[in-house]
Amino acid sequence: MSRAILQKGTAACAAVLLLANAAPAQTRADGVQDYPNRPVRLVVPSAPGGGTDIIARIIAQSVGEGWGETVVVDNRGGGGGTVGMGIVARASPDGYTMGLGSVGHLTFSPIVRPGLPYDPQKDLAPISLAAVQPFLVAVSPSLPVKSIKDLIALAKAKPGAIKYGSGGVGAASHVGVALLELQADIKMLHVSYKGSNPAVTAVIGGEIDVALAGLATILPHAKAGRVRPLAVTGSKRAQIAPEIPTVAESGAPGYAFDVWYGLVFTGGTPPAIIAKANAQVRERLMSPQVNALFLKVGVEPQTSTSEEFKARIATEIATWRKVVKAANIKVQ
Repeated sequence: MSRAILQKGTAACAAVLLLANAAPAQTRADGVQDYPNRPVRLVVPSAPGGGTDIIARIIAQSVGEGWGETVVVDNRGGGGGTVGMGIVARASPDGYTMGLGSVGHLTFSPIVRPGLPYDPQKDLAPISLAAVQPFLVAVSPSLPVKSIKDLIALAKAKPGAIKYGSGGVGAASHVGVALLELQADIKMLHVSYKGSNPAVTAVIGGEIDVALAGLATILPHAKAGRVRPLAVTGSKRAQIAPEIPTVAESGAPGYAFDVWYGLVFTGGTPPAIIAKANAQVRERLMSPQVNALFLKVGVEPQTSTSEEFKARIATEIATWRKVVKAANIKVQ
């Protein structure tokens, strides 16, 4: 064999080796092709055992199985959810820290909480919507109303006399009723509690007249006759209680308040990682298995593209800013 042929063969082998070594190096550099290759942290901005925590654990289990990596739930409650979201905002933008935010954490908080430690539109990167939780307007059985139309009529007849409870100033249960007050031109008396469960207990005990809470939380009490269900707040009837009308159907046309949850990364996370996570999240969360698990806890799956989620956050911040200003809601 001639020296020239040997030299060409050696050069060809060297070129192949260079190409073979270059591809893994590129994969390691951009971190996308093999993402995720280690556990992913899912920060939940609430204590263990609550509704948000339960939703997060269903998501972590399903998405983790799809990825073939563990998704570790990290509960970081405090500050109405702002502590947990702040942790996500300050994390490394590498796709290994996610957060499960709600409509409150991502749209109300920037408006009602001065000095918020994060800007949801700048410091967080939307991945996808994850779930919608129907809320239920329920009243004490002693209150002489059987529909939202009746409630509005009574509130107009007795301004400020009807007491409604919420899970805290600026909580979804507070802002949702404030929206109804503005649209129906009524005024009720707000009573703030430390969470939705105490508010539900208060309406059962007759301490207040009206409560707005997650359907799964209050529906068992409605079925037992301890409260009277009037309507669900969403844009459509709930899958787990289709017999209950929406607020719009029950006397307040045009009213719709969807309480949603969505997954976010730290702002600055590479778009390719966001796209890869979005595809996996949408595939897993829309499966029949996850749908069944969600329905058991009173929520319904709802996914989106990252751009659709980003646009929704921006639109709702603008919408709720008007409501919050008109209702003069502010966390001191």
